[in-house]
Amino acid sequence: MRVGSNNSKIAIVTGAGSGIGRAAALALLNAGYRVALAGRRAQPLEEVAAHSGAGDRALAVPTDVTDEQSVIRLFETCVRHFGSLDVVFNNAGGGAPAVLLEDLTLAQWQQVVDVNLTGMFLCIRESFRVMKARQPQGGRIINNGSISAYAPRPNSMPYTATKHAVSGLTKTAALDGRKYNIAVGQIDIGNAATSMTTRMADGILQANGDMAVEPRMDVDIVGQSVLYMANLPLDANVLFHTVMATRMPFVGRG
Repeated sequence: MRVGSNNSKIAIVTGAGSGIGRAAALALLNAGYRVALAGRRAQPLEEVAAHSGAGDRALAVPTDVTDEQSVIRLFETCVRHFGSLDVVFNNAGGGAPAVLLEDLTLAQWQQVVDVNLTGMFLCIRESFRVMKARQPQGGRIINNGSISAYAPRPNSMPYTATKHAVSGLTKTAALDGRKYNIAVGQIDIGNAATSMTTRMADGILQANGDMAVEPRMDVDIVGQSVLYMANLPLDANVLFHTVMATRMPFVGRG
């Protein structure tokens, strides 16, 4: 059953309780979307919903993207509550401690793979199931990649490998989604100012072994980038979108 009389688009944002997910969810809600906020902990989701002032257009749905049944419940809850689904921002993710490769444990590797890769696969699969079944068919999926999908940092193998894999998910889903009018794209983010990048303000290991402070950008800029992609008509798609701190060491020699 649809809630209220608002005719806005309906979105799911994973990892919506903090950082990039929070910024994207707020950008969508502020633009009039109805948004299912997904994340492992209920309290941060409820805080985002309250902060948005969106009322019943914001729905907190505690979700573990590594759990198949939890992901299925997320999508079922969204469709049951809002009536449909137009946009999914697959944002949930994380990395392993920045330890030497030879000291990385299998458990640390597996945890990153489970969240960044398997979790995104499960959300893409459920997106396809919902968007294929709706009338008219179609929708948009935006995957959170990373600049690490192109260029690694030292001591980042689990994160970098999974972000390279996300690009494969994006390309394949974009191809497989054509017949259902599902547009799939990826946003690759460099140095957004979130809790995950605070160490960059103090200095972070560079490829040449030096420690250097790296510039960061306002995370709300990322939210606006996601909103731009979400608002595109389904006959247009941004396959890969890179948004980054202008002076971060990525282009050329840094």
